[in-house]
Amino acid sequence: MLDVNKTTFEEEVLKSEGKVLVDFYGDGCVPCAALMPHVHAFSETYGDKMKFCSINTTKARRLAISQKVLGLPVIAIYENGQMIDSCVKDDATPENVEAMIKKYI
Repeated sequence: MLDVNKTTFEEEVLKSEGKVLVDFYGDGCVPCAALMPHVHAFSETYGDKMKFCSINTTKARRLAISQKVLGLPVIAIYENGQMIDSCVKDDATPENVEAMIKKYI
């Protein structure tokens, strides 16, 4: 699981070849903290088929807004620099996130 920031996001996510899962989380976001161990486990399981990144939106607000991330948590899948799917807020359950990953690998 690669932790990216507003400086490395473009290089690691938008310019990356293949599919990239991005975990958008924030400081003090309880659902984000609850989801994070599951996302890290998925990165162990599926990391050879898809790149896994996380970004703290508390430190990258403008970037989050530019990616249309307005509520948390958001687990998004990017391909060729475009967000192609996401699980947002209440839909961001471990089951839904894993189903979304399996759809794209």
